[in-house]
Amino acid sequence: MHISYEGGILEDPWSVPPEDIFLLTKSLEAARDKAEELVLTFEKGEPVAIDGEKYGAVDLLSKLNFLGGEHGIGRIDLVENRFVGMKSRGVYETPGVTILQTAHRALESITMDREVMRLRDSLGTKFAESVYYGFWFAPEFEILRSLIEQTQENVSGDVRLKLYKGNVTVNGRRSPYSLYKERVVTFEDDAGAYDQHDAEGFIKLQALRLRLRKME
Repeated sequence: MHISYEGGILEDPWSVPPEDIFLLTKSLEAARDKAEELVLTFEKGEPVAIDGEKYGAVDLLSKLNFLGGEHGIGRIDLVENRFVGMKSRGVYETPGVTILQTAHRALESITMDREVMRLRDSLGTKFAESVYYGFWFAPEFEILRSLIEQTQENVSGDVRLKLYKGNVTVNGRRSPYSLYKERVVTFEDDAGAYDQHDAEGFIKLQALRLRLRKME
């Protein structure tokens, strides 16, 4: 899922990582000069196809690692907090996962309820720490993983992406479980399901506590 580099010259947080350490990704200067578009398909939160062609998990990630690497995507330079308490600098290459994360988030944006997403995000740090610290089989993590899996039940559909010079750009997303309804959000149709005038009362109620602060 990634390659990590530590030690040596990288122990100085001011030093630039040497170009010759990287194995998966090209530098932005050497990356392809032409953008590339692809479509990722997800089923219940898991990636299953690229441009309509089905792949197993390992082959899919390997292909995305190659494509992302060709476009200079997925280089990460960070100082992290280790479990034992010290700070440590790490340089990572994770092109495939960078692409997957961008696409996955885009699909969640149209399929996941707002409050469910907020709950999931609030647990994200705990989830990541549990994996990082090696507590995959801990009882609290089993509960957390089960909850996260439930949030992915409707995260199915396609995401259109553009890869170019270190960037992953979302150009489109669609899902049979989409909560995005054009007839509700449109500004063009006064007969839509949402009346812009409905916001007036909402705004007054939200501002009531602020007006009360200034009342004599």
